[in-house]
Amino acid sequence: MLMMALAAIALSAGFVACSDDDDAPANNWSKYQDAVTENVKANKKQNKAILLVAFGSTWQQAFDAFDATVAAYKQQFPQYDVFLSFSSAICINRAAAGENVDPRNFYAPNFWLNAFAAEGVRYSEIVVQSLQVIPGEEYTRVINYIKDFANNSNGDLDDEYLAGVTLKLGVPLLQDAETDVPEVAKQLNTLYSKQAAEGVVAFMGHGNPDSYDTYKANVRYTQLEEALQKYNKNYFVGTVDMMDNFKTDVLERMQAAGITSGKVYCHPLMSIDGDHGHNDMAGDDDAWEEGKGFEANDEGEVEDTSWKMYFSHMGYTCNDETMIAKGLLELPTVRNVWMQHTKDAINGEALDFYHSKNPEE
Repeated sequence: MLMMALAAIALSAGFVACSDDDDAPANNWSKYQDAVTENVKANKKQNKAILLVAFGSTWQQAFDAFDATVAAYKQQFPQYDVFLSFSSAICINRAAAGENVDPRNFYAPNFWLNAFAAEGVRYSEIVVQSLQVIPGEEYTRVINYIKDFANNSNGDLDDEYLAGVTLKLGVPLLQDAETDVPEVAKQLNTLYSKQAAEGVVAFMGHGNPDSYDTYKANVRYTQLEEALQKYNKNYFVGTVDMMDNFKTDVLERMQAAGITSGKVYCHPLMSIDGDHGHNDMAGDDDAWEEGKGFEANDEGEVEDTSWKMYFSHMGYTCNDETMIAKGLLELPTVRNVWMQHTKDAINGEALDFYHSKNPEE
């Protein structure tokens, strides 16, 4: 219970403190809030704001993708000030420490929302746009940030302002099975039909662990594979964390379809090409043992082995040349689906954040 409480403090502060000082999280809270509030005050040009919420990363390629996304949003929504937040305390911490990149400060959504409500700012409309791919566990955290803000959970915001501000929510990329899934499949096929004609195109999503499959969001990966295979049977969609949809399961489906050799192109099905893309997909980790091969864990996954090395050992041409190192935010036509969700949120009703999820039926 103590560890859970400490984790909750760290997550709510948006930063994992490295100090031994027991008061560090509390001290950091005001420090970070002041920094964000000053940022917003210095950059406020409009009376409406869009807050993009990403999980986060510590890779420069990902930072470039986020920066390009912010720029695209500013161009597409000139009546709104646009800001970016990370929901992962670990990513915030590591980015500030300069892991893989030059040090850069990011902050959790609660700091930005509080800044939007600060005296001298007080945006009349706030649109929170999730940059998650599926409406799963991380998206639930986004909603909870909005709930805490709207309900003034810390009691330090102006209730009269909160009663009048308009809150809206842009949903994840694959929120809707009937509209988003076929649209994303269409755009991905337009981009990668040439590769699919030459061999397998295997998209690697994240997925929720089975016990945390919030709102049954994992089904979107299966639905996307089905939609892509209407264009070409060489498309497959697996994950790093979804039960029965690991790379081993992707291989089983490939072999069942009679695909036992040839090229395997791998592509992150994540908003950015970050740690999972660089390591789990395209890394050199390899647990293959001569004479034994791979040993799967209890869930059927082969651990400590990248997709690249796994499919290579399984007899396919899968190497650095067949890694497509692009996150979905780096694909403008796919990014447009997120931006359409933002437009829909702006043009729709004020946020009913208690009923903003669409569980799979």
